[in-house]
Amino acid sequence: MMASGNRGPYAKTAAVRRRVLEACVDAFGETGFYGATMKDIAKRAGISHTGLLHHFPRKEDLLLGVLELRDERGTEFLEAAKVLDPAADPIETLKGMIAVIVDNELQPGLMELHCVVSGEATSPDHPAHAYYADRYRNLRRFYADTFTALAARDGLRPAIEPETLATMTIALINGLQAQWLFDRDSVKVESAIREFFLSVIPGLPRAALS
Repeated sequence: MMASGNRGPYAKTAAVRRRVLEACVDAFGETGFYGATMKDIAKRAGISHTGLLHHFPRKEDLLLGVLELRDERGTEFLEAAKVLDPAADPIETLKGMIAVIVDNELQPGLMELHCVVSGEATSPDHPAHAYYADRYRNLRRFYADTFTALAARDGLRPAIEPETLATMTIALINGLQAQWLFDRDSVKVESAIREFFLSVIPGLPRAALS
């Protein structure tokens, strides 16, 4: 009975924290980490400034919470698409990553957050600097492993090293997403990335990435 009684307050606290983080997605996406204020975030979340400080004493805590939320959503999608399976076919892995990118377009607030905060975080003093350094390092390794698997079965253009191709892929995705935020009607992120993969994987049928 005690456990049952404790679930109510816990669930309420979790719901408030989630609402605050959702408000942060909008605030940080619009003005960046430095431009957003704790009072504005509290107002967006519909709670008092004191209530916000109870859950998140520092703005840095809010930022880390938002980045964790973004990672949780991304991981859930990747697991559902079986992209994280080490035994997955590399073509299926790339296809799954395209699906993730398409899903990102359905969450423009998180995409704006990424574009704004990752740009700010290039400064070593930014609270998210280490997070993004690790994130890009892990992404490069992920894509490099995928392209290495393709190269092992002669499925990759030999003139491009997998590590270089991994860096190029991440740069392309980031650049396309930033352009899409400016012009959502003209910039076709999914098709541009698909064409890029087709250009570096000779003989791959177009339907294989659809």
